[in-house]
Amino acid sequence: MNKIARFGRAAAGMFDFEEALKLVPKQTILCIGDLMLDSFVYGDVTRISPEAPTPILAAKRSTTEIGGAGNVARNIAALGARCIFVAVIGNDEAGLALTNALAKLDGLVTPDLVIDTARQTTRKVRFVSEHHSTHLLRADWETTEPASAQSEAAVIGYAEAALPQVGAVVLSDYAKGTLTPRIIRAVIDAARRLGKPVIVDPKGHDYSVYRGATLITPNRKELAAAVHRPVTTEAEIVAAAAELARIVESEAVLVTRSEEGMTLHEQGRAPVQVPAYPVKVRDVSGAGDTVAAVLAVLLAMKTPYELAVRAANAAAAVVVGKRGTATVSLAELRGRILPAASLAPEEKIVFDWAMLDERLAQWRRHGLRIGFTNGCFDLLHRGHIRLLAEARAACDRLVVGLNSDASTRRLKGKGRPINPAEGRAEVLAALEAVDVVVLFEEDTPLELIKRVRPAVLVKGADYRREEVVGREVVEAAGGDIILVDLVPGHSTTGLVRRSAESVEPPARSTDPARS
Repeated sequence: MNKIARFGRAAAGMFDFEEALKLVPKQTILCIGDLMLDSFVYGDVTRISPEAPTPILAAKRSTTEIGGAGNVARNIAALGARCIFVAVIGNDEAGLALTNALAKLDGLVTPDLVIDTARQTTRKVRFVSEHHSTHLLRADWETTEPASAQSEAAVIGYAEAALPQVGAVVLSDYAKGTLTPRIIRAVIDAARRLGKPVIVDPKGHDYSVYRGATLITPNRKELAAAVHRPVTTEAEIVAAAAELARIVESEAVLVTRSEEGMTLHEQGRAPVQVPAYPVKVRDVSGAGDTVAAVLAVLLAMKTPYELAVRAANAAAAVVVGKRGTATVSLAELRGRILPAASLAPEEKIVFDWAMLDERLAQWRRHGLRIGFTNGCFDLLHRGHIRLLAEARAACDRLVVGLNSDASTRRLKGKGRPINPAEGRAEVLAALEAVDVVVLFEEDTPLELIKRVRPAVLVKGADYRREEVVGREVVEAAGGDIILVDLVPGHSTTGLVRRSAESVEPPARSTDPARS
């Protein structure tokens, strides 16, 4: 089955998803909405409080992320696209933390933040039982009153200045007061005049405020509130989506239905049901933000609705498998949409180191010995196979660090790598000896080794023991260093050189008629 058949067919013909991915870094999206600070406190519950019938969470760790509409911006940046982000914050510690966090998103997010001293920046703290992946409690600090007239004017000004530069607009409405009717109306009208699609992730009961939006994405509960009646069956969902499209005068409505997938209503076409991917759900926080981000990027590229929805569905499957308010990378999205035959090796490839942490923790809980090796693995040859086989023989699970394209180029020079990182990762992941492939951007894998904390570190015998990067880290923890003998005459550099030497120029003709 080819990639397009696995992914779906566009109404107007075949769609090359691989080619579309190459255009993602060229896209710029305007996102406007309610910014919030998401905190997660993880721990274990082993007893009930003697003071009240409530579980006691023995806190072990905590994380803080950009949440709300900011998570849409994070997801856009994680895909490699650019985002102009407009929001209202308070003059407080949470607002400052968000300002600093947005500034660290690789320069891909331009934050235009309106500071309102009369408001409180929204902050949510979730307490999670890590062992059961259960949310026990959420505490919120927030102001939900509509933004002041002065803040409205500032938001509209930023939006109108950004619109000529962007390919699509996301209105991420969490009903915290940023997206007032005045702001919504001004942005949608200005975007329509410029022919920019507007994607709305809605809240509230009166959806007429979103009139003129291109695509609106309620969940089933929000859809029921919008049409003022229960929507349970497939037929009821389809009818309600069509009714909402008429109310909002939108081209399409996408109903997100959690484990039941998504339902797309597009004007003039039959409804489409997109089933959810079978995944282990760890946390659904922020999955709707990921959906909105992927839809915006793809619709900015004129992608047909159905294919944009299928991509967003795949992206949601990635983020619900992560903990906390998560994002999806372009490589992860590509991996999820590959043909079914490729999914097994793709499951071994890790781009998000937080996912690596979870696998390592699971292996350690089972007492497994973890090994590590690394390299560029540009043209896989017999020497690589021996290294990987002997590395795997020395441990229970083998983590392979793979140099990114940029770091390979810095190490090996112009013309390298011959194969891009995604291709090199897939070839490695297809090998039985390899349990996980992790890409790293640095010239050396030192930071990755510190993250993995392997019990055994394996390199080729062309290194001396004292030259092995990460040796001190591993030996300090009681681990072992193993040097594997090389296979004579087998190296990628040698293969490239011999290949170049074997290409001889055509012989010069001795026929005078051809001179």
